[in-house]
Amino acid sequence: MKGFAMRSIGRIGWVEKERPVCGPLDAIVRPLAVAPCTSDVHTCWEGAIGERTDMILGHEACGEVVEVGALVKDFKPGDHVLIPAITPDWSSTETQSGYPMHSGGMLSGWKFSNFKDGVFGEYFHVNDADGNLALIPENVSPAEACMLSDMVPTGLHGVELAQVTFGDDVLVVGIGPVGLMAVAGANLHGAAHIIAVGSRPVCQEAARSYGATDLVNYRDGAIEDQVMSLTDGRGVDKVVIAGGDNDTFASAVKSVRPGGIIGNVNYLGDGEYVRIPRVEWGVGMGHITITGGLMPGGRLRMEKLARLVSLGKLNVSRLITHRFQGFEHVEEALWLMKDKPADLIKPVVVL
Repeated sequence: MKGFAMRSIGRIGWVEKERPVCGPLDAIVRPLAVAPCTSDVHTCWEGAIGERTDMILGHEACGEVVEVGALVKDFKPGDHVLIPAITPDWSSTETQSGYPMHSGGMLSGWKFSNFKDGVFGEYFHVNDADGNLALIPENVSPAEACMLSDMVPTGLHGVELAQVTFGDDVLVVGIGPVGLMAVAGANLHGAAHIIAVGSRPVCQEAARSYGATDLVNYRDGAIEDQVMSLTDGRGVDKVVIAGGDNDTFASAVKSVRPGGIIGNVNYLGDGEYVRIPRVEWGVGMGHITITGGLMPGGRLRMEKLARLVSLGKLNVSRLITHRFQGFEHVEEALWLMKDKPADLIKPVVVL
């Protein structure tokens, strides 16, 4: 089969590989739609997870089942399925302790284009099919279903990590597709004041449509200064970090009230340390919680998120600004994610 791969750090291209083998609990899937992610950019051009050789890229897809293992009970060839970017091993002890995304070790629920071939191939392998696949509702398109693989669950997980609840004042840093879903998630959780940080007009407009009440452009000055101005010096209750860099944590701490919670779902692709401002952190005693996590993945979450889209509670089509038809456009879509033109939110390739 053919796949689009990371040849080595800084090098990408098409490769020929053997079709993956299906284990007794697993499935082989043919993609119906795929999307590149900024994480692919970190992996390929920044070497964020180290050297990889001819590893097929991609972790965002929906697809058609072409083969299932002998022990798979709930799916069959021909089913159109959602596939989360994170596919845990559901019998692991890490999963049993409440952290499926780390099944097998730190971040090991993230398998696609990390330590096994990803979804930018003519076929791809899904472990633990009954635990990781979900049927696509009939009224959800493949392009929309693709958004449910990573952008939606990651953005909403940031809201969960920050423990957003009704009436909260919330800051969302970064309004790419993940941050936009964090804005939408904060709105779904009943947040009152939602301040969204981003500079591109297309993202600002989308943030408004998803429930942002105020917009902050980091090019206009320090994020924390603008937040304090918007909140009459009080700061916010909760922060979701969905963009920025290692120094963004300092702005988050300076923007949150004592007792506040900061939830990070941003992939920190370089640098060695995250700096936390000592005084604004209450010299270590400000009861400000900082937490970061990889979204859990799994069938139940996919089914719940699909119902939000299917029943009109969440419109994910607004995320898709560039649509391609045909597998040969995967490389073009990936370069868009690297270059991030002004009119881009998310590209999708429908196959």
